[in-house]
This record gives sequence, C-alpha cells and structure tokens, in this order.
Amino acid sequence: MIKGVNRQIIEINNTGSLYYEKALLIVKPEFASAQQQLLEREAMKLMRTMDAPSSYKRKSRLVLKAAFALACALGGGIFAYLLFKSGFLT
Repeated sequence: MIKGVNRQIIEINNTGSLYYEKALLIVKPEFASAQQQLLEREAMKLMRTMDAPSSYKRKSRLVLKAAFALACALGGGIFAYLLFKSGFLT
C-alpha cells in the first residue's frame, strides 16, 4: 500500500468503444486545479481517438489481404477460362 499519494482520477464508465468498458485517467498534478468540465471534455476527446487494439487491426488487415489475393486469383482464372473458351488463345 502506498501512503501519502494524492492524485485526481477521471473515471469514464461509458467509453463508447466496443473493446473498452471503462477508462481511468490520472490527471497531471499541474492540471489538478483545472475546471472539472474542461478535464472531462478532454477525457472524452481522448476516448474518441482510441481505436481497436493493434493486434486486432493486424489480424483484420491480414484477412483483408488474403481475401483480396483470393479474389484476384479467382478473377484471373475466370478471365483465362473465358479467353480459352472463346478461342482467342488457341
């Protein structure tokens, strides 16, 4: 247990995020005397900029790239089939 530490904390229960339920923000000591309304507004601005965890984004990008490669291969195969079928490449 730490004694003698006095910090101002802003707790955000409704983050508006699919990934995060609650956020605890510790106010810097030099801004502890700022208006509560200003601190809460800045906290909500920070919450809006938060995104999905980076590992989730990486997985999503990998799936998207794989789907794109599959679609290109499938499109190329169909194109080649149509060219052979029409007699253009025979």
